[in-house]
Amino acid sequence: MGTRSINDYTRADAIEYIEKNVDSIVVADGDKDTYRALVRKGFFNDFIKETGSYHDFMEKLWFHFNNSDEKIIDKYHVFLPKVGEFVSKYSKRIKVVFENITHIIQMTIYPIEGENQYMFYLDEIDDKEYIEEDMTTDKVKSIQNTYLFSMYVDLVNDTTNSVSITEIDDETMNTQIKYSEWREQIVEMISPEYQKLFRKRTAPEYLKKNLAPGSTSSFDCLMMNLEGKYIWVKLIFSRAETDNDDDYHFVFMVQNIHESTMELKSTIKKYEEMALRDPLTSVFNRGRIENEVINAIKKKKMDEIDISMMILDIDFFKCVNDEFGHSVGDITLIHFTETLTKVVEKYNAVIGRWGGEEFVVVCYGADTAKVAAIAEKIRGRIAEEDFLRVGHITCSIGTTTLRSNDELSIAFDRMDRAVYEAKSSGRNCVRSVNYL
Repeated sequence: MGTRSINDYTRADAIEYIEKNVDSIVVADGDKDTYRALVRKGFFNDFIKETGSYHDFMEKLWFHFNNSDEKIIDKYHVFLPKVGEFVSKYSKRIKVVFENITHIIQMTIYPIEGENQYMFYLDEIDDKEYIEEDMTTDKVKSIQNTYLFSMYVDLVNDTTNSVSITEIDDETMNTQIKYSEWREQIVEMISPEYQKLFRKRTAPEYLKKNLAPGSTSSFDCLMMNLEGKYIWVKLIFSRAETDNDDDYHFVFMVQNIHESTMELKSTIKKYEEMALRDPLTSVFNRGRIENEVINAIKKKKMDEIDISMMILDIDFFKCVNDEFGHSVGDITLIHFTETLTKVVEKYNAVIGRWGGEEFVVVCYGADTAKVAAIAEKIRGRIAEEDFLRVGHITCSIGTTTLRSNDELSIAFDRMDRAVYEAKSSGRNCVRSVNYL
């Protein structure tokens, strides 16, 4: 049997061939938000219902994560009505996941002239045919995927095009949206504390005034991702370099910098903590505990809550250094602060090394009686603790309760007087001074 000549084929043959070989044909009406499947074969029998909402149909094709059936949050659905509008023939490949299986679909859309109606032709492509292209673009995707969103902006005509959301699709989206509309929609995805900055830096007047041709501007902020979680992003505007100074074309990109930003913040926090800690005992150093006292005094004036302080002085610590050496003295100081920390950890308390063998503790929610009780627990615990090589040591503790009219020097004078009285009373005791 020979093959037919191409001259033997008719238009009817072409229509019959399309109906026989195309996996799915769908006609849709955007104005009435409805669609009807004329042809459904293979997995399309289950993936697409015979009739339904055009909005839901477009969401099923586009608004899920790339290579996943997981839906994106509703806030990003603002783009959906624009995605469903087609002004001319449109063709692209899309990936959908149905029942944990990825399907690659070649989609061609024909607008019905003069109406917001469309004819969809959908064909599933063998993934073996697609795999070579997929592997070729892997390295490109790894770079592109750091950019969550990008688009081209014409400020003069208030238009956008070439909109790309990489987590949804590797290619640009078919969307017609004004730049002014986009700003009002996307601001809802910006964390509230950055919305004012976003409005300022994305305003057409700001961009025209501050970005010369060929220049780039960016700022970091928290932005909601497609899963509904705030992540750190870099918003980038780059003005196209042309010979016309009145040509205001920009490329806008959203870069995912969350991982690097969190790592940087963690590093900064680490070094910040190191700068505030006493290198030997790891409790706060003098500068940090002094700042804590200042803040406690301010809090007392503002909130009128009970806040007390104490200063601890290890008794005869010079003898420890003289008899056992400074290395044993250092070990003793470390052991002392570890014991002190264990006693106060169940209270809302902050510990700092004031200098040498003196330590300051700020106790929130503690009145005169409570701070005296806490101090007595500390004194007793220290006295019964067995310190390596040194044996038993004691400490003298002076306490005071903050007043609303206190200043730093006045509060410390009372603590100094209290610890002086403790030492004068034979040491290894607690004394309180609340008035001078």
